[in-house]
Amino acid sequence: MVINPRDNVEVREDGHKYALRDIAAGENVIKYGMPIGHATAFIKKGEHVHSHNLATNLGPQLDYVYEPEKAAPFEPEAGAGGETFLGYRRSGGRVGVRNEIWVVATVGCVNALCERLAASCGGLALTHPYGCSQLGDDHETTANLLAALCCHPNAGGVLVVGLGCENNTLDSFKSRVDALASHLVRGSDTRGSGALAASCTGAAHTRGSGALAASCGNGLSSLNIRFMRAQDPGDEFARGMELIAELKGEAAKAVREPIPVSELKVGLKCGGSDGFSGLTANPLVGRFSDWLAARGGSTVLTEVPEMFGAEALLMNRCRDRATFDKFVKMINGFKAYYESHGQPCCENPSPGNKAGGITTLEDKSLGCVQKGGTSPVNDVLGYGEQVKEHGLSLITGPGNDLVAATVLAAAGCHLILFTTGRGTPFGTVVPTMKVATNSTLAKSKPHWVDWDAMSNPDVEEFARKVLAVASGELAANERNNARGIAIFKDGVTL
Repeated sequence: MVINPRDNVEVREDGHKYALRDIAAGENVIKYGMPIGHATAFIKKGEHVHSHNLATNLGPQLDYVYEPEKAAPFEPEAGAGGETFLGYRRSGGRVGVRNEIWVVATVGCVNALCERLAASCGGLALTHPYGCSQLGDDHETTANLLAALCCHPNAGGVLVVGLGCENNTLDSFKSRVDALASHLVRGSDTRGSGALAASCTGAAHTRGSGALAASCGNGLSSLNIRFMRAQDPGDEFARGMELIAELKGEAAKAVREPIPVSELKVGLKCGGSDGFSGLTANPLVGRFSDWLAARGGSTVLTEVPEMFGAEALLMNRCRDRATFDKFVKMINGFKAYYESHGQPCCENPSPGNKAGGITTLEDKSLGCVQKGGTSPVNDVLGYGEQVKEHGLSLITGPGNDLVAATVLAAAGCHLILFTTGRGTPFGTVVPTMKVATNSTLAKSKPHWVDWDAMSNPDVEEFARKVLAVASGELAANERNNARGIAIFKDGVTL
């Protein structure tokens, strides 16, 4: 298969690249119509092009030029609109696609307790190793991300469990959740302008046995949430079960109702990519991203290191200069992160990627960014920030599957479309639909895969499947109980 008329390589059935003509040493190898690196030796027509004769062109931070006239045109689908999914309309105007009980640990010391409590009620434990022995940005990252997850509308009720001596104190964390909740209620969610305003004026009060609750104007009073310190006197498990019973009672009042697709937020992610990722699954997800954008919905693309080498395609689609400037800061900031640790920015393709036919980071990135379709980039978000705009947004996050998927969930995505060629059973706290790049994977791992993009490339059929999952059909990761979180860490551990 020749992807673009400008290409000097073709992709064969094994997902690998082969030269369409002689390629001189030092000459760029072209795939997707763009360079994916340069030949390190003379390559004869028909020869296999891979790590033995192809190297990256990527380097350090760059100066970029905003050239929107070079962006591919986005043509919204005529007559689009009217589609709905069955979701839960929460107080404060938020919308969820699940009605679960989540038990959130403020610190890793209470992970086992949270798991016991969640198992006892059929809920989900959000566990992690952090919340203490962290300083500066790492502490803020942990607390902010957990607060965002506590406010996620897929949770019909949340029990937050602290220990009592950690840095991420229950009182300070409660205030953080309260402030974020105030932003997210109706009247504060100004997604069209990207601005947020807080309106929390209430005061916290204490419930029995040291469990904390709050009634705070438009903040925590709009959430079904309880707080508990494990070190307070008494049986912490019994007290946790009492609080969960309260949460379940409130959550049981929620019912599904038709919700316009304009209120759906979908994360875009890939992992275990192969040579077909940029040919089947990623383009299908990109067509869906455009489909949802045309209907006023929101999609979010992350994995900043897997934009390196393809970033200009996204930069030229930024809706204005301010959005472009934020994206340049995101790209160069992530390169600076690599440089600060003495690491090159191009060592991304994994052994599995390479076995599947991906050679360089440019090769991977040019396939990866296709998940974002062709619509304008309407916003660029920092790690832990919430989705504010309709259409396509970019959010800071690494390539690591679980860390990046957690970022998407914390941003407010109701579900994630996860393309994969090699296959993976993983998932995060929201439905994580696996879209296989090839039929061999789909047939060999049907219990992992939700959609075969090679056999089923129709975007309308795929959209119906996504809306079915949003309406309550379980994704494979949910059926397998493959649901976890991971938090980005950069600094020291005390």
